[in-house]
Order: sequence, then C-alpha cells, then structure tokens
Amino acid sequence: MRLLLALLLVLGLAAPAAAQSLVRIDGKTFVAPDGRPLSIKGISLGNWLMPEGYMFKFEVAKSPHQIFAAFDRLLGPARAASFWTEFRDTYIARDDIRFIKSVGFNTVRIPLHYRLFMTEQGEFTGEGWALLDRVLGWVRESGLFAIVDLHAAPGGQTGINHDDGPGYPLMFYVPRDRALTVKLWRAIAQRYSGDPAILGYDILNEPIAPYHDTAVLNMRLEPFYRQVTEAIREVDPGRIVILAGGQWSSSFDMLGPPFADNLAYTYHLFWASTERDSIQRHLNFANRYRVPLFLGETGELTDEWNERFRKLQEAHGIGWAFWTYKNLDTPSTVVSIPLPDGWSEIVAFADGTRKEKPAAAVIDRAIAQYLDDIRFRNGVIRWSYLASLGLKAAP
Repeated sequence: MRLLLALLLVLGLAAPAAAQSLVRIDGKTFVAPDGRPLSIKGISLGNWLMPEGYMFKFEVAKSPHQIFAAFDRLLGPARAASFWTEFRDTYIARDDIRFIKSVGFNTVRIPLHYRLFMTEQGEFTGEGWALLDRVLGWVRESGLFAIVDLHAAPGGQTGINHDDGPGYPLMFYVPRDRALTVKLWRAIAQRYSGDPAILGYDILNEPIAPYHDTAVLNMRLEPFYRQVTEAIREVDPGRIVILAGGQWSSSFDMLGPPFADNLAYTYHLFWASTERDSIQRHLNFANRYRVPLFLGETGELTDEWNERFRKLQEAHGIGWAFWTYKNLDTPSTVVSIPLPDGWSEIVAFADGTRKEKPAAAVIDRAIAQYLDDIRFRNGVIRWSYLASLGLKAAP
C-alpha cells in the first residue's frame, strides 16, 4: 500500500484521496477520516523504544546510554544485546495494543529514540524501523490511531536525561544535528506517507529545558518547526504536524500564528492544579490563533487527580495522552509490571551504590523474571486508573 501511495504521489494523483483518509484539523478541532470530531483519548508507550531509568527503579542511571551501560556491566555486552532484543520484542506486543483498544483508548503515542533508526552518519538502519512497522500494523488492525513522537533527537533537544543527549540541547546549536533530525523526520514521513493509522507526527518531545539559554534557544524553535514541517509535507502532504511548546512543553510564548495548515499544539502538564487557571495560558494561545490543543503527557499521580485533570481538559475540548501505559511496580499506570525477586540488587549495582556485581544466580533469576513479567499476561491491570480516565472499569 505504501509503495502504491508513493507512486501515486509522484504522479500527482494521490494527494486528495490520501488526505481524505487521514485525521485532519478544522479550526480548533481534530477531525476523523469519517468527518466526525475526534476527541483524542491516548496512552503513551513509554520505555519501550526510549528507555527511562525511573521505569527500571534506577535513580542514577537515568538516560538511555546510562541504562545500556549498566546492563552491559551487569550482563556483558553480548548478553545485554540479547536482553534488549527480547525486551523490545516483548514489552509492547499485539495483545497490549488489543487491550488498549478494548478498554476505550483510541490513540497510542509512540516515543522514539533516533539511534534505533539511523546512525550518527545519517544512514537509515536499525531495528526501530521493523518494530515501528509492526506496532503500526497492530494499531491499524485494532482500529486505533498512532502519534509518532521523537523523544530523543540527534544532539538532544531538551537538555536532560530523557533526550539522551549530553545535558544540553545541542540540536539547536549544531547544524549537523538539526539536519539529521530533519532527515529522519522526512524518512519517517516518506515511509508512512498516506498511512491512515497515523494521526500525526509529534516533532520534538519537551524541547528546551527552562534552565538553559532560553532567550537564544526559544527563537530557534519555530524556525526549526517550519523546516521539518516543510520536509514532512514534501512526502506526506496531508499529515498533521504536532508542535510542542518550549520549556518542557509548558509554554507557547515563542510560537506565533500557524505557518501551515494541519498544525496542532501540544503541552505537557503533571501534578498541576485541576482548576482552569493551570491551562488558561494554553487556552489563550488556542483562542488567539484558532488552533487545536493536545495534552501530550500527564498523569503519574493519583486516580482522583487523574479524573479531575482529565475532566478539565475535556471541558475545554482538549484531547489527551496519559503517561504511561506500562511501568514497574506502580499504581500510576495502566499495566504494572511485578517487581522481580532481587531487583533491588540490580538497581544498586546499576546506580553504583553497590560496587560488587550481584551473584550470578540473583542476576539470572531477576532478569529472567523481569523479561517474563513485562509480558501483558503477567502484568497487573490497574482498573481504577482506567476508570479515572473515563474508560472501561474492571470486568
């Protein structure tokens, strides 16, 4: 299908038909392919293609490269590579996606790390392509939509552990890193051009931390968005592009009126007031420019807070994606992974608070149990969490 659409696009025949099959923007509203307004009810597939230390209970080994290094020390490089292959094959599987659909979500947000898709030299290779193809197939099969989110761009776009950069948002300083990021988005857009399973492309997760040189960096955000949007639209003209505010997706102050059609704007907000004052500045932006808002990340508090904050968004016509679908031993998630025996020893070694490697038997048991526990069938479904999102309660 993708090859046929690509050929038709080259011939100038497919754009109208392809656009009609995609989610689109009409004023402040997302519109489904059938023409009805779409209220996004999403969940993020965090930790799967973009690991974060706290989801392993690590407190020091927070960024992906630190996590990978910790597992290399623990298991040895060859065995660690096998661990990550099994982890990615297992953490999100078809039964996870079917369950997400069955309880009432209509969208999954998929965070990506660029290293799974391209080399530092800009060559497109890596297991990420096959994994993304596969999950999008399940999304399509289940009747969901997907938002593809670049969580870790070349050079880093945030300046903190979860962009896996050097601790500073170098993408906004280094032309080569920006060029690689644009190149990656163009390749993603070309691969999935016209694919109706994709709702949109979330260009940068939480760009420009507030403690960096915001006076300089904020001015560079919208020009970059223009550049990457142009590259995407060259090959996937009808696709929604989602633009995150600066300072961890908390502010649109550096953004002006929409520079193209089918643009949406996303903010992230955790642990905030559940009254209108917490989102008033975002409502003002949406009303000023008549553009749609999307709450791209929130949650990780209590069920009671989830319900109040979710209802606040819905009262103002704002769709949402909570963070996150699956996590280790926590009530603040959809599926909680049971804590393996001996995991505290794994954590202590990974974080460097324990210098001696745990006994081989402890490692073998904990790793085998973890890889089994991350399977959907072994997770603990937090039905009260789902109920707080207005979705299906316990059967």
